[in-house]
Amino acid sequence: MIIDTHAHITGPMEMYEYFRGLAGTSGAGTRMGRFDYTDERLEESLQAHMMEVDEVGTELQLVSPRPWAVPTGDRREALVMTVTQQVNDMIARAVKLHPDRFVGLGALPQRGAVSPKNCVAEMERCVNELGFVGFKINPDPGEGGVESPNLGDEFWYPLYEKMVELDVPGLIHGGPFRFSREPELGYFVTEEAVAGWSLIQAQRVFKDFPNLKIIVGHGGGYIPYQIGRAKGFRLAEMARDPNRESIEESMHHLYYDTVLYNQESVELLIKIVGVDHCLFGSDKPANGSAIDPATGRALNDIKPYIEAIPWLTEADRSAIFEGNARKLYSRLSKHA
Repeated sequence: MIIDTHAHITGPMEMYEYFRGLAGTSGAGTRMGRFDYTDERLEESLQAHMMEVDEVGTELQLVSPRPWAVPTGDRREALVMTVTQQVNDMIARAVKLHPDRFVGLGALPQRGAVSPKNCVAEMERCVNELGFVGFKINPDPGEGGVESPNLGDEFWYPLYEKMVELDVPGLIHGGPFRFSREPELGYFVTEEAVAGWSLIQAQRVFKDFPNLKIIVGHGGGYIPYQIGRAKGFRLAEMARDPNRESIEESMHHLYYDTVLYNQESVELLIKIVGVDHCLFGSDKPANGSAIDPATGRALNDIKPYIEAIPWLTEADRSAIFEGNARKLYSRLSKHA
């Protein structure tokens, strides 16, 4: 089986027009209503998505809301919570329509510099009521305008505690970037790399939470490419502190998906982090769905990249395509 651990569902676009209308209102007394749509309309919105996924042979996708769906940079708690709950409900309805094709990952009602304690109730609802198996974590909920501590900071401990309690992984993924100086192409991988480095550098997080499960999206940002530089810093630290673990050991606290749109990058990722720490992901459909004129295939048709790596064994490919996802997402067994 091919399990795609990194995918997003949009749903009816009218829902986001409604959310923009809510965002344009003001005042503490503003009523935050729900946007209603039929299952038929949701099914219609899924057709192009499912057709594209069918074409590449993916059998199951772990799906979350689009990264821009939740306005985490907004200061209004009620607005952020309302939008988060409604996009999570949309994901749950899509899973209910196609339980053999989709499994849900939840968005979190994060806000810039606000403690993730405010996410706990929605996490419990998503797992216990909606049947989700994990979450998407935005490492920069302030959207480049309000700074939050990095993921190695105790600020994030309420989130980690609940993730461990529920036994659910988190996918580090950039979100909206209204106030960032970078475009999407740079913003996502930079914030994901910052988050990954902060966890690799932190000395306490995985001692305090040895069962914490975190995936760094989009191939780990630029982490694998800069491993040599990181090793130089770590060797200097180890010279001062013999108890400091190696950079390789620190990197293996994390997992990485294969959302990289060329074979050379996918191969480098697997070489650097190891087969056991790679999960198949495609981010399909998205901007990587563009057709590469050199191959005639979509850039985010990731499976052929992995199949073409000559030194991978069939057992290696099976682990990346399915086995590692099943080990990491313990609740997945209830769905497929």
